[in-house]
Amino acid sequence: MRMVDLIAKKRDGHALATDEISWLIGKYAAGEIPDYQMSAWAMAVVLRGMDDRETSDLTLAMARSGDLLDLHDLAPITVDKHSTGGVGDKTTLLLAPMVAAAGLPVAKMSGRGLGFSGGTVDKLESIPGFRTDLDAEEFRRLVREVGLVVAAQSGELAPADKKLYALRDVTATVESIPLIAASVMSKKLAAGADCIVLDVKYGSGAFMHTLDDARRLARAMVAIGSLAGRRVAAALSSMQQPLGHNIGNALEVREAIGALRGGGPADLVELCLTLGALLVRLAGLRERDEDARELLGGVLARGEAWAKFRQMVAAQGGDLAYVDAPERLPGAPVQLALPAPRAGYVDAIDGMALGLAVNALGGGRSRKDDMIDPAVGLSLKAKVGDQLYLGQPLLTIHAATPADAERVAPRLLAAYRIGAAPVSPPPLVEEIVS
Repeated sequence: MRMVDLIAKKRDGHALATDEISWLIGKYAAGEIPDYQMSAWAMAVVLRGMDDRETSDLTLAMARSGDLLDLHDLAPITVDKHSTGGVGDKTTLLLAPMVAAAGLPVAKMSGRGLGFSGGTVDKLESIPGFRTDLDAEEFRRLVREVGLVVAAQSGELAPADKKLYALRDVTATVESIPLIAASVMSKKLAAGADCIVLDVKYGSGAFMHTLDDARRLARAMVAIGSLAGRRVAAALSSMQQPLGHNIGNALEVREAIGALRGGGPADLVELCLTLGALLVRLAGLRERDEDARELLGGVLARGEAWAKFRQMVAAQGGDLAYVDAPERLPGAPVQLALPAPRAGYVDAIDGMALGLAVNALGGGRSRKDDMIDPAVGLSLKAKVGDQLYLGQPLLTIHAATPADAERVAPRLLAAYRIGAAPVSPPPLVEEIVS
């Protein structure tokens, strides 16, 4: 086979055969297909799509490109959660400790920032000393000893996806339902979890802008997982505005710590209770949604989720002094308030514009090898439905220099739509797919 022929075949709208997809992924993982050819193929997929069989073949090929973990010798059942990405989405930092504290071991392999969306790994690495690059044996040890591990994709687990994931981030090939579904589910299958909850986001601050696209993606991923013998459900959650109040790596860790200690934003806590209750029910700990939510609310209220988070941080090398006093986490030297240009009500917020602004401040990547500044970001002071007076702060810009803050201010101002009449905030969760 020749890679150029497979690029042309997909460019012309034809489906690749199972053996062609297997060959393509195997050669790319081995370093025998260069990034420029894989980029061309990924763009062809974005433009032409893949059918269900191709998507399933791609998922399995990427999962089989490395080790497939079996964790049943460590625990009878393990669980995992994945978000398709959104602006200000720090649910893993709260949800994973809650579920683990309730008695369900969490074995999670997370990604770095992708496009305008921040990554869980980047957020956790803003804690000094925190290690996410774990080999398979250490991953297994932490599942056994802590019951909670959040790791970056190791070289042994779905290595083809790890390479393609980073490539898509910088080649405008993120927004493809088959590529997203295969990327997510290849990691989930490789990491060995029995029960998986998918947080599929839609809206301006997500890769799926419409509810219909989010539903298609959710159904594709649930089908892939079910065919592989896993218990899978998906929640379609709104990203029509950022989740919580903070956007940016260290800022989001601070907000998640606040939630773990009883003071987090209501939308973040509610979403985590919804997703966590799905996991609890999939795992069979509780049958009814209200009982599952009561279980998780209890571990949060009693401080057990906070204790589990601290245990995870310590086990992965993080300095507990920074989580016990989160004001010590990296902070930007410049903080600039952005005032409302007129009185009224917040009608809408363009989440993508906010995410791209954080990237421009240094909080994201435009090239694979870019370094991230964990201190920069945004703190929202007004969200959809809030009443404003003239000059009231819409948000605070956290930047490395005054020039950086001034440069992104106009685009941030344009991200807010202010109207004269009251509006209701968008629903947090639209539906459950199982």
